[in-house]
Amino acid sequence: MTPYLSAHFPGTGGHIKQTPEDFEVEELPLYRPCGEGEHLYLFVEKRGLTTLDLLRHLARAFGLRERDLGYAGLKDARALTRQWISLPGVRREQLGELDLPGVRILEADYHRNKLRLGHLAGNQFRIRIRGANTNTLETTRDVLHVLAQVGVPNIFGSQRYGVLNNSHLIGRALVAGDFNEAARQILGDPAAIQDPRWRQAAQSFRDGDLRAAQAALPRHMADERRLVNSLMSDKDVRRAVLAFPRRKLRLYLSACQSWLFDRLVAMRLSSLDVLWPGDLAYIHGKGACFQVDDPNIEQPRADKFEISPSGPLFGTKVRLATAQAGLLEESLLAEAGLNLESFRLPAGLTMEGERRPLRVPLHQPAAHPLDADLEVTFSLPRGSYATSVIREIIKDGGCVAEEPGPGGAQNG
Repeated sequence: MTPYLSAHFPGTGGHIKQTPEDFEVEELPLYRPCGEGEHLYLFVEKRGLTTLDLLRHLARAFGLRERDLGYAGLKDARALTRQWISLPGVRREQLGELDLPGVRILEADYHRNKLRLGHLAGNQFRIRIRGANTNTLETTRDVLHVLAQVGVPNIFGSQRYGVLNNSHLIGRALVAGDFNEAARQILGDPAAIQDPRWRQAAQSFRDGDLRAAQAALPRHMADERRLVNSLMSDKDVRRAVLAFPRRKLRLYLSACQSWLFDRLVAMRLSSLDVLWPGDLAYIHGKGACFQVDDPNIEQPRADKFEISPSGPLFGTKVRLATAQAGLLEESLLAEAGLNLESFRLPAGLTMEGERRPLRVPLHQPAAHPLDADLEVTFSLPRGSYATSVIREIIKDGGCVAEEPGPGGAQNG
């Protein structure tokens, strides 16, 4: 678990996402529709639906293919969210026929191009923390002040690692070419599984009794059942694992990248805002990186939050830092028993990698009492997580509900 940047302040405890209204997210668009074009942009408020659920309903309502609809970011179901969606060839007057439970159209206008993933500036959050300890308002404001000054640790966190907290272990096994371990982790560790049938299936699988594992698997675990069936028929574990749905395999690989990145953030947490020799500095206004040869020259830009140290989402094409910063990145990869070529995989699963800032700016943070609870508001750049802020406030003893990440659903 990544340590806390604000560890010298006590946690508030408490819970989030007890109701969708406890977690409000509003997309901050990169641009607004221009008023003309073949794509109808909708600013949609949804409750209790993922973005992919919403796209499916809209495609069905207007007779479109889901892949032709556009969106800038994935949003969670356990929240009240507002985001932009684009529909090709739909006219504004057709919206009067639309009736989707949990969905409201707030704005509609035309634009020339399809909305693409990542075409957003960030997200504005309003989050209610229920059951927080008493007399925590000033502490919460102090934590927000620290995060605003130093930056928010740009971790992915537990939402990326799945219900059994092992998605990264599946991904690591795939990258290492250990398909037996990947299969074991896909079925799961019996000690971590609550569902009795799933737990029995996982135990039977580890005992080598594939027929008992197949019989015990819950009906909804169709992908796992196909994996076991494949192993029963030809015993080729590599082929069976690679036949798993590609979307899920890429989620596991992405989780492995995220796990390594989060470890790097933890290693540099005490100097998150300090450039090291050899760093690849991330330019927040451009999304590009450059190599830092002399930290003393570039540090004033980091102090103004124009740039930040970055870390790799490891892959075949990612550029690594050099000198002191590079040694840390290379040693982290070596400790995991991997190298960049490990991420070259068959069946279209190769991960090319990219650089990601180790910290992100926190904008307009505020906290105030709401009945007997706490409410915090802030905005973050795209691709970063509100839970990275909330975990600093709640700390141990609190409950941060799972927020699916990119590759799954993310609020960004």
